[in-house]
Amino acid sequence: MIIPERMSTYINSLDTGNGAFLDELERSAIENHIPVIRPDMQSLLKVLLAVRRPHRILEVGTAVGFSALLMAANTDADCQIVTIENYEKRIPLARENFARAGMEGRITLIPGDAQRILPTLQESFDFIFMDAAKGQYIHFLPEVLRLLQINGVLVSDNVLQDGDIIESHYVIEQRDRTIYKRMREYLYVLKHTEGLLTSIVAAGDGAAVTVKQANTPASGIAYHALQDV
Repeated sequence: MIIPERMSTYINSLDTGNGAFLDELERSAIENHIPVIRPDMQSLLKVLLAVRRPHRILEVGTAVGFSALLMAANTDADCQIVTIENYEKRIPLARENFARAGMEGRITLIPGDAQRILPTLQESFDFIFMDAAKGQYIHFLPEVLRLLQINGVLVSDNVLQDGDIIESHYVIEQRDRTIYKRMREYLYVLKHTEGLLTSIVAAGDGAAVTVKQANTPASGIAYHALQDV
C-alpha cells in the first residue's frame, strides 16, 4: 500500500460514488478481476477534469471502458474522448458499455497497439490519461507529448507500482525488473524534461500529473540511463 490501509479506507469512505451505472460497472469489473482505476485515483481524476475542463481527451488503455465513461460523465457534453485498447477480448465489452451508457457518440474506441496507433493520430488533445502497459509508458511518451496541447495535462496512472519503485533493483523479482527500470526512467524524464511540469502523487497506485508548458521535440526528452540501486 502506498497510503496506509486505514487512511485509504477512511478517505474512500467519504466518497459519494459515480452513479448507479458506473458503480455497478466498477463492481462487476472487480469481481471479474478486470483492472479499473482505484477510488482515490477516480477522485483525483474528477478534480483535474473539473479544473482543466478539456474538450478533447485521449486515453491509452480502455479495458472495459470504466475510466472513459467516468471522464465522459465529468466533462462537458461537447467533450470528445478517443480511447485505445489492444486486448481483443475487452474491446466488445467496452463498446457495449459505451452504448449502454448512451456515450457512443462521445467516445471513440480505436482497437490495436498504441505504439502503432499513436503516430497515426493528427488532432491534438488537451487532456491525456495513460493507463496501459506500464513498461510501455516510456515508449509512448514522444507521441503522447506530440499530441498534447501546450497547457494540456497528462495523467499517468500506477506509476509507483505498489511501492516497488523505491526499492533496490536487487530485491525486485527478475520478471518485474524491466517494468521497474522503465518506470523509473519514465518518472525521471517527466521531472527533468524542459517544458514539462510534473507532480507525483500517492493517489491509488501513484499518479504523475504533468502540464506541458512548452513544445518538447523528441530530441529534447531528457532520457537518462539509470543505474541499478
